[in-house]
Amino acid sequence: MEAAILERIWGNEDSAYNAQHEQPYPLSKAQAERMVIEANGTPLGGGRWLVTCALRPTGIYGEKHPLMKEFYEKGLQTGRRLLRAIPVSTEHGRVYVGNVAWMHVLVARQMQEAPAAIGGQVYFCYDASPYKSYEDFNMEILASCGFRLLGSQPVVPHWLLRCLALANDLLRRLLRPFFSYAPLLNPYTLAVASTTFTVQTDKAQRHFGYQPLYSWEESRARTVAWLQEVDAQREAGK
Repeated sequence: MEAAILERIWGNEDSAYNAQHEQPYPLSKAQAERMVIEANGTPLGGGRWLVTCALRPTGIYGEKHPLMKEFYEKGLQTGRRLLRAIPVSTEHGRVYVGNVAWMHVLVARQMQEAPAAIGGQVYFCYDASPYKSYEDFNMEILASCGFRLLGSQPVVPHWLLRCLALANDLLRRLLRPFFSYAPLLNPYTLAVASTTFTVQTDKAQRHFGYQPLYSWEESRARTVAWLQEVDAQREAGK
């Protein structure tokens, strides 16, 4: 069970955040970041050393995003109607994949020009995408294909979602010897969706001149165009 996802509201890279991860996905991410940062300064020979830093996307969206496509496919099973399960006030930061890629390009360049300034640092990935609940943000994309989110308040009680998440996790463990069972709803994804996580930082701009390459309007339009193409191909194949 992922029981220690902590709320972060307008935090930055220096904010204390002592979460204890137990699920494989967040645990592996935290371990990978620690290994990357610890590797900074490793001697390579010839007077050179390894320069590393870590980029932290709060939540990625964009073209060909498998999770967005999975939300789309699940919504088709319920007639393009989705039930609100998370309060509107539970906001999340999301960032467009093109801006995350652009940040990688810029920081890789700066690591060569100013390794001492970049080495060992961590940076949140951010852009002008709005802070919304996970479901409301998804509807910015899914609504273009006729999807509707029902309810101004959660329609599905949280205790029921928690029971379903725990049941899914138990099934995943029981079925592991036979095949991979990876449901969307599990204790970790429920904890993430139910916990506010927003950041306010300009560290990437200050350290290596990052400015989003794509505006929110461009990011949404590009993602919507991709999903509409997926929807059109599905309709044509009926």
